[in-house]
Amino acid sequence: MSVRTLVLGGARSGKSAFAENLLSDEPAVRYLATAVLDPADDDFAERVAGHRRRRPAHWSTVENTEPATVLAEPGPAVLLDDIGTWLTARLDARAAWESPRGTVSPDCDTLVDAVAEYRGRLVIVSPEVGLGVIPATRSGRLFRDEIGTLNQRLAAVCDEAFLIVAGLPVRLK
Repeated sequence: MSVRTLVLGGARSGKSAFAENLLSDEPAVRYLATAVLDPADDDFAERVAGHRRRRPAHWSTVENTEPATVLAEPGPAVLLDDIGTWLTARLDARAAWESPRGTVSPDCDTLVDAVAEYRGRLVIVSPEVGLGVIPATRSGRLFRDEIGTLNQRLAAVCDEAFLIVAGLPVRLK
C-alpha cells in the first residue's frame, strides 16, 4: 500500500507511539532513527531506549543515514522518527544556527522530494511548533521557523496527516 502519513504533535504527546501503531500490521518495517546519541546525556539515552523497547523484533533499525537515501531504496514500510532531530542534525552539520534562515533549504528540498517520490508505506513523525511562547533565543526561533516550514511542505506531499494531542489523534488530512 502506497500511503504517506505525517504524524505531528508536541513533546511527549504520544506521536511516536501512534505512528508505530499505524504500522503494527506490516510484515516488516524499516525504522529510520534520526537521533544521534550523546554519551553524556543519560536522560535522552533513556528516551531512545524506551523507543527501542517498544519496537517489534521483526522491525529493522536504520541509524545514521540520510532519510532520502533510505527512501530511494525499495523495501518494506518505513517509519521516519523524527524530523525534529533530523533537522537539528542538519542545522549542526551546516553550522546554520547563526546563519541566515534557509541555509538548510537544500537538505529540506531533498527530503521533501524523496517523500513525494516514495511509493511505499511511509509514516513520518515530526514535532508541531508554535503552540507556546516565542522562543527566547535566536536558535530556538530558527528551529521553530525551519521546522514549521518543513512540516507544511511535508504535509502537502503526504496523503494523510494527524495531529496528536494528549495521546489522541486528530485527522487533519
